[in-house]
Amino acid sequence: MTSSAEASTVEAGGATRAAPPASPAALAELPPLTSAPRRLLKHPRLMHYNRLAALVVLANISLLAASWTPNAEAIGYASLVNLALAVVVRQQYVINLFFRLATWAPNSWPLKVRWTLGKVYHFGGLHVGGALAGAVWFLAGAVVVTVDGANLALITVSWILVVLLAVIVVTALPPFRSRFHDHFEKIHRFGGWSALALFWTHTLLGGQGPVTLGVLAVITFSVALPWLRLRKVDVRIEQPSTHVALARFDHGVTPFAGSSTAISRSPLTEWHSFANVPSPGEPGFRLTISRAGDWTGSFIDDAPPKVWVKGITTAGVANIETLFSKVIYVATGSGIGPCLPHLLAAEVPSRLVWATRDPRRTYGDGLVDEILAVQPNALLWDTSQYGKPDMVRLAYTAYRDFGAEAVICISNKKLTWQVVHGLERRGIPAYGAIWDS
Repeated sequence: MTSSAEASTVEAGGATRAAPPASPAALAELPPLTSAPRRLLKHPRLMHYNRLAALVVLANISLLAASWTPNAEAIGYASLVNLALAVVVRQQYVINLFFRLATWAPNSWPLKVRWTLGKVYHFGGLHVGGALAGAVWFLAGAVVVTVDGANLALITVSWILVVLLAVIVVTALPPFRSRFHDHFEKIHRFGGWSALALFWTHTLLGGQGPVTLGVLAVITFSVALPWLRLRKVDVRIEQPSTHVALARFDHGVTPFAGSSTAISRSPLTEWHSFANVPSPGEPGFRLTISRAGDWTGSFIDDAPPKVWVKGITTAGVANIETLFSKVIYVATGSGIGPCLPHLLAAEVPSRLVWATRDPRRTYGDGLVDEILAVQPNALLWDTSQYGKPDMVRLAYTAYRDFGAEAVICISNKKLTWQVVHGLERRGIPAYGAIWDS
């Protein structure tokens, strides 16, 4: 960073000095916007998530247009294959495989290629495209079996499934999902299980062949696998402030840096995922849980001695760091949680820019000292003293001065979009969560 923006962050005795307000002259001027066509491709509406969803839909339209005369059996196969895609791409082992394949690329590959590979976490677009296409195909199949005069039981199950799939799709749309996330999660879970049971019923009533049964078996196994690893484990809670809880686990699992774990106090109703923070060379891991709603508030105020965990630890967005020679981590508030394991592992040279309210009082001396030990040149911006900074310019200044190839932003949705798209429209690879679950 420039000298005024990067005044010493550590005094004698380890006390943190808040970063001084950076004047416009202290921060780098943002580079010019790229050409209009390139900026268009960086628009949120055209992000890779939506492109993948559109690709799946277009592939299905192409299949229909390729001189194909659909019948009930062919429609059934098309529906099932699409729905299998929607389920399997959300399976934790498959997600980890996606990240492993994408991050195999060496740093010697062209930056444009690595920039695109870094968007691997947009794989949810395949889930959306498969679900939409599968639901439409199944609706078409229900019409065909009704017109053909199939037996009443098959017709009844078909239309019940059509209604159920419609409810799942509609409640998964962003307006409902963001406003009523708990309801979305329950509908998606219990509706999905019910749909799977009805698919088995429909398949047996329709006398489908071994291929259909095999695909259904794969879907069922994929859905059941995380639940086969369900267990209740001990947790030790530390509370550096009323805003944050540090949950410590040591149940024989030391997850890889950059992964996340889903925990629950009531496994059939709701789950919440948090970034794992393992300490190099030590067993177990931590989760940083900030007050951000009813569930997290209750967790902090009424710390449980045990919680439920299921499945396996799953790769998160910041795992794409290995595609680049140097990266900038931009975090606000509890966004430091997903960044911290990468900072501690130090697998890739990095620089941290963290804006948060009174970091030591909120997160505790231990956590702040741990960060500064591995990031002595980090910029810690105390928003309680200096207000909210221009995060796009802070990120770009760090990117320029550190000679980084990419920026990874972990923050709330609004600021993440500002940083990621503010930089990408200027030709800088930038990454951040897309809130698709």
